[in-house]
Amino acid sequence: MAEVSLQNISKSFGAQKALDAVTMTVPDGSFVVLLGPTGAGKTTTLRLISGLEMPDSGQILINGHDVVRQTPAQRNLAMVFQQYSLYPHLSVRDNLAFPLKSPMMRTPADEITRKVSEVAEMLQISNKLDNKATELSGGEMQRVSIGRALVRNPQIYLMDEPLSSLDAKLRSDLRIELKRIQTSLGATMLYVTHDQVEAMTMATHVGVLDQGRLVQFGSPREVYEDPVSIYVAGRLGSPKINILPADLFPGAPHGAAHIGMRPEHIQIGKGVGTEVVRVEHLGDQTRLHLKTNNLDITTLIDAHTTLNRGDAIAISPCDPLYFDAHGDRLK
Repeated sequence: MAEVSLQNISKSFGAQKALDAVTMTVPDGSFVVLLGPTGAGKTTTLRLISGLEMPDSGQILINGHDVVRQTPAQRNLAMVFQQYSLYPHLSVRDNLAFPLKSPMMRTPADEITRKVSEVAEMLQISNKLDNKATELSGGEMQRVSIGRALVRNPQIYLMDEPLSSLDAKLRSDLRIELKRIQTSLGATMLYVTHDQVEAMTMATHVGVLDQGRLVQFGSPREVYEDPVSIYVAGRLGSPKINILPADLFPGAPHGAAHIGMRPEHIQIGKGVGTEVVRVEHLGDQTRLHLKTNNLDITTLIDAHTTLNRGDAIAISPCDPLYFDAHGDRLK
């Protein structure tokens, strides 16, 4: 495995700046997730590390060596895409073995057999090895796609939204599986997604990108609890953080224009009066959708609440976050 370091990496496509002086380190053995909306620069970052694109400026270091001038093959990386990219005419066994049969790899036949068997067992597809790729379900095809990367033992795995085309149940199952595999292998993974659940459940580190700039990098808990801006605060959390005028509640610090309240950080019983406009019973918890002064607020309460639509309740913030008029955090 390897440590990957980006140092002041910039990349433009015509007049569009895709990355702007990004500096970031992916520690050896870590699971780093890049978060951000479409166009934030997530996939461009992967393509630059893999060698599919050249940076306009800056360095890309793998284990301390600048690889900007190296070809993708020389960097010894493996990439998993959103689409499965399997060879439909080949069996699962041959799809898994394909990277190992490259003239550059020169892997002995018995070693190929061993690696394919090990990876198939790890991904729980040993009983599918003789099936054609076209005979598999979506989840099985993505397992084969991931397995094709695993057989190579690369320095780093680059994953570009590999679970986004799967249904919710398969995504949940493969999230657990992928994290288990990464932990057991001690692998270094850089994973791109816009799904905050994937970031919170799998990542050791989260990098938040905004229009080509890396605006925050840290553990999922750190980014969730101590965001540097409204933009970052909105990237993690479900339901999303409530962003409201700072003067809605007393006690706002000087310069505060907005108050941010996570749904779990709202106290019920005293404070500002609100009206219950919707109650969502989710089994283990209940979401209350409130309205005050034409402002929408979402909070979480006990699953067995007796509150109903139209009820009046008072709320107050607990551990609020404050932001200035530009959306930057006030410490």
